[in-house]
Amino acid sequence: MTVHLLKLCVGCDSVQDLKDWQTERLQQLARAGKTPELCHRTLQSPRRRDEVLDGGSLYWVIKGFILVRQRIIDLRADTKDDGTPCCGIVYDPELVVTRPHPRRAFQGWRYLEAADTPPDAPLLDGGGDDMPPGMRRALRELRLIDW
Repeated sequence: MTVHLLKLCVGCDSVQDLKDWQTERLQQLARAGKTPELCHRTLQSPRRRDEVLDGGSLYWVIKGFILVRQRIIDLRADTKDDGTPCCGIVYDPELVVTRPHPRRAFQGWRYLEAADTPPDAPLLDGGGDDMPPGMRRALRELRLIDW
């Protein structure tokens, strides 16, 4: 049975911030001649490894809401820059926007059961979203819309 991971996205104010940061990171790795992959290092290794690798995603909490997810590709032994052993969570660069779901702050990462995941956001017909991001955020905070 699939289980997902939940992580706070510290330092990002929006999904676009996360996308920009990850794009820059991939470019830095490519320029340095390293494998361009997204990998989050964490001290604790998930004990439910097989369940996470069975289609699990990394759900990001941005400004108090789960807003986006990325498919987890691998969990592997890694080493931090200071030599400390850790777990590398390797994930797909494709960002899948979800319907916003409120989540309180926590440290590290948490398991997220499949039944508790927010659904992916609907794709908007007609070629795009004309609503300014600030207006969408304000309407979401007022609970007048949920995406």
